[in-house]
Amino acid sequence: MQVKWDKVSVQTANGLVPGIAPIVISASRATDIPAFYGEWFVGRLAAGYLAWTNRFNREQSQIVSFAKTRVIVFWSKNPAPIERYLEQLDERGINYYFTFTVNDYEQEGLEKSVPPLADRVATFRRLSQRLGSDRVVWRFDPIIVGGSLTPERILKKIESIGDRLHRYASKLVISFADISRYHNVRENLKRSGWGDSEEPGPEAVQRIARGIQSLNKNWGLRIASCAESVDLSAYDIAHNRCIDDDLMARVFPHDAKLMAFIGRGSGSAAPLCGDGVRPANPLKDSSQRESCGCIVSKDIGRYNTCPHHCAYCYANSSFQRADEAYERHAPGREQISYGV
Repeated sequence: MQVKWDKVSVQTANGLVPGIAPIVISASRATDIPAFYGEWFVGRLAAGYLAWTNRFNREQSQIVSFAKTRVIVFWSKNPAPIERYLEQLDERGINYYFTFTVNDYEQEGLEKSVPPLADRVATFRRLSQRLGSDRVVWRFDPIIVGGSLTPERILKKIESIGDRLHRYASKLVISFADISRYHNVRENLKRSGWGDSEEPGPEAVQRIARGIQSLNKNWGLRIASCAESVDLSAYDIAHNRCIDDDLMARVFPHDAKLMAFIGRGSGSAAPLCGDGVRPANPLKDSSQRESCGCIVSKDIGRYNTCPHHCAYCYANSSFQRADEAYERHAPGREQISYGV
C-alpha cells in the first residue's frame, strides 16, 4: 500500500496554492540540512510551508505544508549548527530525532569538509544529553574497504568511536559502501584520489559484522544494518528502519496523532518479534529500495547542494556543483537553492 499525504491549500507569497501535508518529514537523505540549512529550515517552519523540486523533473515542483507534521527525522554529519534552533522546534510541539553519522575517515581524506572527529563526538554527547540516547542514533556509514582500509582497520575505527559514544547512544546503524549502484559515487571516489573501489565482499562483510558483535559486548547497543539485503542476524545485527515507527512509538507515545498514523495505541510500542524479524509494515516507503525498512516520509532535500565533499557521496554529481548551489542559497527562499 502506498501512503498518500493529505492534500491541502497553502497560502504562499504567490497566493493560495495546492499542496501536501505529510505527517513525517525526512530532512534529509539528499543533503545535510542541520549542517548547512538550519536557518532556512526554521524559517520555513515559521512560514508553514516550503517548496520542493523533483530531481528527475525540474519542472515538477511541490508545495509541502507543515500543518500536519508530527515528526521530523534529521540526517546529518554535523548537527551542531542547528542546535541553536532546537528550542524553537520544542516550542512548536514537533517531535524530532537525529540519525548522526560519525565516521573516522580523517586520515584517508574521504570526508574533507566535516568537522574534526573530536568536535563531532562532543556534538553527539551534547545532543544525547539534551534529547536522550534514543533520539540520537549513531551511524557508521558507509563502511569502505580497500587499500589501507582493511576490515581490521575499519573495526579499530568503529571501536575508537564506540568507546567514546556508547554511553550516549542506544543504537549503531551500519551500511556498506554501495559503489556499483551509483555511478557518481565511483566518479567522486576517483576524483578524490581513491582510485577504483568495489563494495566489500562477503568475507569482509562477515569479518566486520563478527568484529562489531564482539565490540558490542562492552557497549550493549542495538546494532542494525541500513538498506542491506545480507542477513547478519547471526551476528546480532538486525535490518534497520531509519525512518522508524518503532522508535517513534517508544519516544513519542504522548502524541496521539502520530500514534494513530503509525497504528499504535497511545503509550504502546510494538517490539520486534521473538525471532528478531519485524512483521510486514503497511507504512513501508515503496519509493525506497526493497531492502530499506523505512516507513513513508516526505524528503525535503535537494541533490547537489551539500558541501561536505564526502568522496563516497551519492547525492552530489560533483563537488563544484554542490558548492555553487550552496553559495547561491538564501535562507528566505521557499526551497533549498538550485541544486539539480
